[in-house]
Amino acid sequence: MSAKSVNGPGGKKPASAATNLIAGGGAGMMEALACHPLDTIKVRMQLSRRARAPGAPKRGFLKTGQEIVKRETPLGLYKGLGAVLTGIVPKMAIRFTSYEWYKQLLADKDGMVSGRATFLAGLSAGVTEAVAVVTPMEVIKIRLQAQHHSMADPLDIPKYRNAAHALYTVVKEEGFGALYRGVSLTALRQGSNQAVNFTAYSEFRAALQKYHGTTDLPGYETMLIGLVSGAMGPLSNAPIDTIKTRLQKTPAEPGQTALGRIMAISRDMWKQEGSRSFYKGITPRVMRVAPGQAVTFTVYEYLKGVLERGREMLPGGQYEE
Repeated sequence: MSAKSVNGPGGKKPASAATNLIAGGGAGMMEALACHPLDTIKVRMQLSRRARAPGAPKRGFLKTGQEIVKRETPLGLYKGLGAVLTGIVPKMAIRFTSYEWYKQLLADKDGMVSGRATFLAGLSAGVTEAVAVVTPMEVIKIRLQAQHHSMADPLDIPKYRNAAHALYTVVKEEGFGALYRGVSLTALRQGSNQAVNFTAYSEFRAALQKYHGTTDLPGYETMLIGLVSGAMGPLSNAPIDTIKTRLQKTPAEPGQTALGRIMAISRDMWKQEGSRSFYKGITPRVMRVAPGQAVTFTVYEYLKGVLERGREMLPGGQYEE
């Protein structure tokens, strides 16, 4: 893996925190709107405890999606979107801003970043976003997605009406700590995701820049390398994500530690559903995360380019931070 400079194209200053906030937030919002239905299907598949009867047809992601639409209307695929949209701007802002900060911290005295440093910067950025935003957001999102009520029937009243009500109810009934249920697994998942994601993306991008002899890549190439790098994380940590989903869906048992619950969930899955249960929802997860990263990197690079051009045009060559 080759070393890369922390500076932008042409030796310019790295993107400012404000640029990362706006470009990252805009990219995250587009990703959530485009890919949330696949996330709902993934969560439902991961929470499904039904063992398949001999000879029964496999219940895949298309069948799961059809059942949600049939019973709960197409809007059922967007359950928990409010929680995601509320957290997506700070999540993406923290991801890109902290990644750039960690990268500069790990650069050598010449400002060059090795492949190992890129991996560590991505890992640290993933853990940072998991602790700051992702864990509480996912607890609320999963509670909403796990509800099987019909959105077409006004008499079918769910326990959680929306993201704000779910947040209030969870804190009231289970305490503030419930929002951080599964934080270790979420940090492990986000950390490994972003370590693999940023490393693969930066390597592919550097290779294409070298091949073309320019730092400006066409949008379709950014989308393609975002798609490939985005698929690598879910494939490497699917069991972590499945256990985390089940952990966050249910209230804690009195006197049971977080590690004890993780071990109990893992044992039950292994005994009752077999090893394949750890990979439930892997198809919609890859289908959700990979295009999501393609959208994120494409929109991020585009918005960053627009904002950076605007920053360069400030009078007196001043940079805004």
